[in-house]
Amino acid sequence: MADGNIVTSRRFFLFASAAGGGLMLAGCMTPSDTTDGAPTIAAEPPPPPAPPVDMNVFVAVSTDGTVRIMAKNPEVGQGIKTMLPMLIAEELDADWSKVAIEQANADAKYTGPTLGGGQIAGGSFATPQHWNPMRQVGAATRLMLIQAAAARLGKPVEEFTTEPSIVVHAASNTKIPYGDLVVDAAKLPAPDLATVKLKDAKGYRLIGKSMRNWDSPKIVRGEPIFGIDVKVDGMKYAYYEKAPVFGGTVVSANTAEIKALPGIVDCFVVKQVGNLPTKMGLLDGVAIVADDWWTAKNAASKLKITWDEGVSKDDSTAGFDAKAAELAKGAPGSNLSKVGDAAAALKTAAKTIEGSYVYPFLVHAPLEPMNCTAHAKADGTVEVWAPTQRPDMGANGAFGLIQTALGVEKDKITIHMIRAGGGFGRRLDNDYAVEAAAISKQAGNIPIKLIWTREQDMGHDPYRPGGYHNFKAGLDKNNNLVAFTNHFVTFGRPNASGVLAPLASANSPPQEFPANYVPNHSYDQSIMTGGMPTGPLRAPTSNAVCFAHQSFIDEVAHAAGKDPLAFRLELLNLPVPTGANRTGMNAARMADVVRVVGERSGWANRASLPKGAGMGVAFYFSHQGYFAQVAKVKVEQNGQWRVLKVWCVGDVGSTIINPTNAHNQVQGSIVDGISEMHQKITFDKGRTVQQNFYDMPLLRMDYAPQIDSHFHISANSPTGLGEPALPPVLPAVANAMFAATGKRIRVLPVAQSELRWS
Repeated sequence: MADGNIVTSRRFFLFASAAGGGLMLAGCMTPSDTTDGAPTIAAEPPPPPAPPVDMNVFVAVSTDGTVRIMAKNPEVGQGIKTMLPMLIAEELDADWSKVAIEQANADAKYTGPTLGGGQIAGGSFATPQHWNPMRQVGAATRLMLIQAAAARLGKPVEEFTTEPSIVVHAASNTKIPYGDLVVDAAKLPAPDLATVKLKDAKGYRLIGKSMRNWDSPKIVRGEPIFGIDVKVDGMKYAYYEKAPVFGGTVVSANTAEIKALPGIVDCFVVKQVGNLPTKMGLLDGVAIVADDWWTAKNAASKLKITWDEGVSKDDSTAGFDAKAAELAKGAPGSNLSKVGDAAAALKTAAKTIEGSYVYPFLVHAPLEPMNCTAHAKADGTVEVWAPTQRPDMGANGAFGLIQTALGVEKDKITIHMIRAGGGFGRRLDNDYAVEAAAISKQAGNIPIKLIWTREQDMGHDPYRPGGYHNFKAGLDKNNNLVAFTNHFVTFGRPNASGVLAPLASANSPPQEFPANYVPNHSYDQSIMTGGMPTGPLRAPTSNAVCFAHQSFIDEVAHAAGKDPLAFRLELLNLPVPTGANRTGMNAARMADVVRVVGERSGWANRASLPKGAGMGVAFYFSHQGYFAQVAKVKVEQNGQWRVLKVWCVGDVGSTIINPTNAHNQVQGSIVDGISEMHQKITFDKGRTVQQNFYDMPLLRMDYAPQIDSHFHISANSPTGLGEPALPPVLPAVANAMFAATGKRIRVLPVAQSELRWS
């Protein structure tokens, strides 16, 4: 205790909770959990007695045999810090128990087409982009060690093999540890990555084996490894107040009054730099700098700011809903894609089905709110410690925003990528990083730790956009689907040419299934102006449009009197219509996962479920992954509902690199998707209405369903898992609710629908 304030840490909290709560941690780790080479829960491995010798930018080997592998991409909970080094270690033939993983800084030396591209956590790109490059890095390093052994023994390279962290010459019964060869090997020219020989999959020792995530023991011990834990010498804390209306600017503020408060170091207005039509970057605000964050936050309650609220001050969800309904009745603004003559086919159809679907804006709300530590130094350099998903790559990367706001060159900026407590796409934008850097500079070049409150996180998010889909479908006399249309109403702003264009992630793909499968389709679009910032949320675009399309396809199946799963297989088997150009999804791969999920879930026996229980099915292709899901739902007579079980079958290629983490990603995606069915973000007077988890709920542990996660292996290169398992769970659950109650869920969140039955 200091100055009346209780100072604690996650480590203290976890151990205290264990002591006072029946040893709640006793089942978290077992002896078997520590056999994969990651640090044990008891202690960290001692540092190597000699500094490691760099073999390349990714691999260094110490003379004691410790192998340090750099993890190049940001870690936000997706397990990439473990997975990418696994690829290197596999081809290096490293002893995993001797591997030490380090997080790389943001640096161009780790990027480039031969190294898997940029450093980013987004789009589920890491696996497909790094599957070959990281293995090639490992194979090249292994070859250099073999070459060093061959030179030492005067034998041909072809006579050498390896065991974990040992070069073997069988003919002379000689084994040389990597640590004994590294000094000589590091002097050799690096092989061409494109020409090194990779292992046959049958010889894998690590790939395909379950490995605990590298940081897990540190998290359980409560060690300070997240962005919010960063501390640097001389650091002060900052609170940054921005306009409640998106894009508002400061007219005046009582900064002198705030600066005079006890414990306050400084208070000043920060002005927006540059044109920011996306409203993501350094926006106007008032910074309060203090010796500790709580003092800064409390001082903010005394702020008196006059804002120019700008053009978005009258935006409201009610207004958007009314405008969307108006636009839906009129002629579309543009056509996204068209095959055949859908209008004519609807006129001659034996049966037509119509349905309008609405989904809300959503907030990212990772458990660790936005934060960053930055030091804009007097010598013109800038050092940043950021839990970012995108340090570089584009104007909204941390480098780009800081360069523009502070007027420094990129080579003067150092960005340490710190583990993030969740991201889900939120940290692809780096407004919090440029704010910290700008406050540091304006406060007199002192190190600043900026932490947002939960309310700020909710109120200044690049939201997942809402959307409105207005479908029509036509069946012929044999109940075959012959026409499918969608008038999609979305949000936009004028682009550089003055043309109204959709906001980020506010699009509906022109090839969305069943386009290019049904003989006649037409997808149209109308846009209304929205002043809010938007951006990618886990499985961007897909997480929204999948709900609408796969739910309406279910409606069509029931109207046709067909089994919804069989109807989907029927559509996937349709020939390519005249004039259609199918891209992206492979119908045969998708049909396979649909069939398998039907078998695993006992879909054929669903009629035996009691009243109030139902099963629904959906599939989706996104981020190169093929996923089909069946959900079993129970709806009480009073309308209360819960998901009992979800069966998920995914095809992400030939290899599941780390099965433990792969299943974690699937399970997390499903829980995320069900959470989204409870959530909404609404606007009033240009402001976000929801403030915290009490009115933007997350799924509770005791409400989470059982999950059966299965991977259908195919002869395709491996692809990512951070996102593609999420989209189909929403329509699968919604379709199950219909099966249970006979009532369609056409509007999210589900709470806006009447589900009571008798």
